[in-house]
Amino acid sequence: MLLQIRSSNKLTLKDKSRIVLAGDVGATKTNLALFNAKGNTIVSIAEQKFVSKEYKNITEIIEIFLKGILIPDSICFGVAGPVMNGHAKLSNISWNIDSNELARYFNAKKVKLINDLEANAYGLAMLSEKDVASVHSVKNAEKGNVAIIAPGTGLGEAGMYWDGEYYHPFATEGGHCDFAPRNDFDFELYNYLKKKFGHVSWERLICGPGIVNIYNFLRDKKKRTEPVWLMKKIKEGDAAAIISQYVDKSAICKETMDHFIRYLAYESANIVLKFKASGGLFIGGGIVPKIISLFTNNNFYNSFCQSGRLNYLLEKVPIKIILNPQTALLGAAWCGAKN
Repeated sequence: MLLQIRSSNKLTLKDKSRIVLAGDVGATKTNLALFNAKGNTIVSIAEQKFVSKEYKNITEIIEIFLKGILIPDSICFGVAGPVMNGHAKLSNISWNIDSNELARYFNAKKVKLINDLEANAYGLAMLSEKDVASVHSVKNAEKGNVAIIAPGTGLGEAGMYWDGEYYHPFATEGGHCDFAPRNDFDFELYNYLKKKFGHVSWERLICGPGIVNIYNFLRDKKKRTEPVWLMKKIKEGDAAAIISQYVDKSAICKETMDHFIRYLAYESANIVLKFKASGGLFIGGGIVPKIISLFTNNNFYNSFCQSGRLNYLLEKVPIKIILNPQTALLGAAWCGAKN
């Protein structure tokens, strides 16, 4: 277990088992799984992945998944958007999810919605050291709050408050805060994005579509060369994935990802300072685990430690990349079983 997280329900191994329907619900994909939870043991029974945009709503997906299998005792979903009073409006897909409606529809005793990054935070209780990769190690690191940042279809951010004994996850919508340019290049990029979107948040840069935004700026405004073979691949596939895969073969791809890593480092430092996250920074999401090689040249760490008088604090913060793609799903299961 990476971190000890406080739960409101003190389960023991003698407690009766519970069936939990857990979900990691996002704009690109929705992963659902049934878990058998008994005491401190949570075991997956069934699991299925869905392409979110192919369905009208989450109810349709749940019905398909549960057909012919166990009815859950409780439901807990990590969703990619703010959760207010049991209601969630997803940020990058036109879905609304309400916990009371789900409870009535599926006759569930308990339905809980949490932010997907909050689910990632809970998921750290289910991981071990083999599930993470170290970017920066610190000997005798201080106990303290933890920050989590996760670029995917959007940009998720969360924190974990340390009470001296346990961690307490909390959600934020920090990825939608204003992008802060630091040099002439950044200001040019900001103005380019402002004309396109109006409000320019960190999410416009640090996510899959953000990679494409940086690439398009370099190609269209900075007049970087786009090879014909690359143009064809981008038109035929996932543009962000292709750009990140061809760093060694294309100058424009390399420059794009250099800026992506730099912006990720800047915003990572921002949340570490805001949360006073001396306990560590965890980087999750679907992008970073696939581009770990881009972190080996210290570009991320050098940009991370660019906060003037507070660099000494940033240098003491351990940084790890979350490798387990099921972290949010496991976190939803943990939360559904324990709370």
